[in-house]
Amino acid sequence: MLKVYGSQMCPDCINCKRNFDDNGIEYTYIDINKNLKDLKDFLKMRDENPIFDRLKAIGDIGIPAIVMEDDTVFTDWEGFLSERNLPITYENVGKACSIDGKGC
Repeated sequence: MLKVYGSQMCPDCINCKRNFDDNGIEYTYIDINKNLKDLKDFLKMRDENPIFDRLKAIGDIGIPAIVMEDDTVFTDWEGFLSERNLPITYENVGKACSIDGKGC
């Protein structure tokens, strides 16, 4: 089963969660703001996995981060759904949470 690291304060995470729910994607949602251990686990993953290098360089947090059953990590939830020909909808849930206001 997929694991999704995110935050209820993050517009991208809210839209990812909503779309996974709407499309019947099974996953475990881990809100990194609710538990310090979960935050620490996410930060360790982010610090060690080069998938996050570009995101960190542009001031993004790197969430939502999705971990596959084989431990592959990706952050493109929209691409994941598009590859499966699943619909994507967006809810206007506020501004992006990165420094430049363009991502999370």
